[in-house]
Amino acid sequence: MSDSKASSKVHLTFKQNLDMIKPYVKKRILEQIKSVWLIVLYLIVFQTLILGIPISEASIISVGIILVVAGLTFFMEGLVLGLMPLGEIIGVKLPQKSKLPVILTFSFILGMGATFAEPAVGILQVAGSSVKAWDAPLLFLLLNKYSNYLVYSVGIGVGIAVVFGMLRFLYGWSLKPFLYIMIPGLLAISALAALDPNLIYLTGLAWDCGGVTTGPVTVPLVLALGIGISRIVNKGGDSGSGGFGVVTLASAFPILTVMILGAFFLFSVPKPMAEADFLSSQNRAATVYLFSSPENMTGYVLQNASKNGQLTYFNGDPALMLSSIRQLAQDNQLKKAVFGEKAEAAFSNWALFKATDEQKLAIFGNAEAISKETDRYLASGAKGVDAWELTVRNSVAAVQAIVPLCVFFFLVLWLILRERIPRKDELLLGIAFAVIGMGIFSVGIELGLSKLGGQVGEKLPAAFKSIELADQKTVVRNFDPAVVQTAISDQGVREQFFYLSGDNRYTALTYNPAGFDQASRQYSYVPKKGPLFGATGGMLGILVVLIFAFIMGYGATLAEPALNALGLTVEELTVGTFKKSLLMQAVAIGVGLGIGLGVAKIIWGIPLIWLLAPPYVLLMFITKTCTEEFVNIGWDSAGVTTGPITVPLVLAMGLGIGGQVGVVEGFGILAMASVYPILSVLLVSLWVNRKQKSALQEAAAEIA
Repeated sequence: MSDSKASSKVHLTFKQNLDMIKPYVKKRILEQIKSVWLIVLYLIVFQTLILGIPISEASIISVGIILVVAGLTFFMEGLVLGLMPLGEIIGVKLPQKSKLPVILTFSFILGMGATFAEPAVGILQVAGSSVKAWDAPLLFLLLNKYSNYLVYSVGIGVGIAVVFGMLRFLYGWSLKPFLYIMIPGLLAISALAALDPNLIYLTGLAWDCGGVTTGPVTVPLVLALGIGISRIVNKGGDSGSGGFGVVTLASAFPILTVMILGAFFLFSVPKPMAEADFLSSQNRAATVYLFSSPENMTGYVLQNASKNGQLTYFNGDPALMLSSIRQLAQDNQLKKAVFGEKAEAAFSNWALFKATDEQKLAIFGNAEAISKETDRYLASGAKGVDAWELTVRNSVAAVQAIVPLCVFFFLVLWLILRERIPRKDELLLGIAFAVIGMGIFSVGIELGLSKLGGQVGEKLPAAFKSIELADQKTVVRNFDPAVVQTAISDQGVREQFFYLSGDNRYTALTYNPAGFDQASRQYSYVPKKGPLFGATGGMLGILVVLIFAFIMGYGATLAEPALNALGLTVEELTVGTFKKSLLMQAVAIGVGLGIGLGVAKIIWGIPLIWLLAPPYVLLMFITKTCTEEFVNIGWDSAGVTTGPITVPLVLAMGLGIGGQVGVVEGFGILAMASVYPILSVLLVSLWVNRKQKSALQEAAAEIA
């Protein structure tokens, strides 16, 4: 018997095993490529062909995008093999074996844990560098010193949302009362926040947090739990759209918790003020609260404040400033306290490329020493990517995000449900894939999507205004101002220029005295670009940007895998009445319109509440007339628009545009991209319902 069993085993070589899984792997990789390639290609083509600006760091961005595809492939596979089966098992077993307090406690922890595991949540923390401390102190505090508190508040909001979602499923509550209370309440809070000089800048971040939370981890896990509970409540029957609606709550509650967090710290931070006032010694006791230490504030001032602002920070005393900088250059401990963990590289970068002439001479002593140190720094490749640090940091973050959530699931299975772990090997493999995928994906976001989105955002204003292309700066060593010449236009305007030789040709470059560093004898030439249609074509250029934003949102949404899955589900639930293609088009058009209006908000500095209130007020009336089924589906459709590809690109693009046009913050695009697909889907659902009623009436008339 044993011999026959042994002989029946099939032994495959490594190559045969590889050939078996190759089609499956290829299919999964192609799925992720489809979700990435169209939007990435569109951004590159628009910047290079329409704006005429080449992509800088193209090789690094290419590697980053490849890593995004690889990371998403691993991550989504891990989600399917590991996290989702755990969620489904617990969703079915928990209502059978536990009482309500246990179910709700689990729901809250699930909501929090899933939020921490969302790949896009970490992008909120990266966004802190774009906000100036004196322009928006409260927003700066929450994005920098207390960025962890921001993430915790978002997690708490999602946890509360999941609790109410499970109560809905257990007791069959309608989603409509939640919407009638939450949305007007949030709009009222946002309107009041617009009256406060600090809270007004937090509103965009708060509403964007609602979009960030509904990503590839939270939505499947919450839906798995909700559908499982719905089936138990319906005694194994079809739960209909019962699994829907909780994503809407998971988008709304984080807005509230972030605004509450802001209100908590509101009276601890100074009001927005001019840079000079912020950096003056009279306000030091209030302003230093925004930083982890006085030394940390010094580092921020040196790297971000203007020349006059830095002097104000040192009590208007140049001698005090220069002596403090000399001490900083000689004291490694102080340097670490001021510039952080990578103190040496950060200090060198600041001293060589951002410090004033006087500061450079105070640090290096003379022009020759500055020149030698610049050569050494550039030769060392200090400005390149630290691949090891990047990998380790994101790998640790991935483990911290995924593993605690999985441990919690296992503890619930063992201690509360008394269930064995089914398909243990498969689940563990899935968890490993999820951790690996999230780590790789996060690296790819930093190197690829965030860089590309930020770069495109910074270059977009070239369509309607003249911008400096800082990433295309040319540094001329040992520059002699004697080579500068003067040209005159046909209008009599004089301009200075010089010829730069290289590659067997001579290039005329504009000379700006502010670009000449007397201490190092270097001249920095920063080219300018725009406006696209000349000095009188500003509005036409803005129109081009808005059309670009619409097409970007439309294309990126159609490429989201989650939207395709939602379309199939809706078509099944409505027995083919609401076609998948119709839903996808409605959502994509809504997102495109929302992103376009979000970009307009940043360009013209429109308060977000002015753009949010009209569609949400209209939605309150439409929601009242729609059936419960379509209300659940329509409001949840906003959740699938903010996927792992869209979020980093849109956030980075908004911050990039905001930096170029001079607004305080560039948030709000995700908020707009969330509300308009709800509006478009519900409007289409009204049309579908009317069409369905007409068909039924015609059928009844024929029978009669």
